[in-house]
Amino acid sequence: MAARPVRYTVDMDERTARRMLVRYYRWLRRYGLNDSHSGNASLRLGECLLITPTGACADTLRPADLVLGPLEGSRPRGASRDWALHQAVYLRHRRFTAVLHSHCPHAVALTLGGGDLAPVDLEGQLYFPRVPAVDVDGDRYVEAAPEPLARALDDHGIAILRGHGVYAAAGDLDEAYKLTCSLEQSARIAWIARVGGTLP
Repeated sequence: MAARPVRYTVDMDERTARRMLVRYYRWLRRYGLNDSHSGNASLRLGECLLITPTGACADTLRPADLVLGPLEGSRPRGASRDWALHQAVYLRHRRFTAVLHSHCPHAVALTLGGGDLAPVDLEGQLYFPRVPAVDVDGDRYVEAAPEPLARALDDHGIAILRGHGVYAAAGDLDEAYKLTCSLEQSARIAWIARVGGTLP
């Protein structure tokens, strides 16, 4: 019998958490949800936040490269520029322990013209009948995005920052990854259906 995959919990030791966070961040790159140096990922470890470093390359990132800091403290040196956004999510939603930020191409493309993303496929509708797309001033993205993005995650744990990317938050990394992949799959189906003429 194959061993079951380890699932992250808030009580998991830091060494295991670092290894798992790197694994999921690499998967976002491997399966076309990020480019080599885009997106970020974090875990809440009790009252601390473990996050990918700014400018991280998914292909070469090591567990030791991740940055650990206090959940309610200021951004540590070297941490992702999205530190405040991850903080805002965890402080608003105590049930979340994992956040993945990706640049899902079809999900981003389908919301460029305005409005939210409403999946047309059955599975997408099951997980999230509507995915909010949030507008923020691109010149003030780091300061402006945290609060509206954290609010947008209230219903289904996933939201799109228009023209930028997807944020998925959940009780563990596997669930956040599932949400991310399901959203991009739904967006891809909608895109193909429109190109193929089966949807307007």
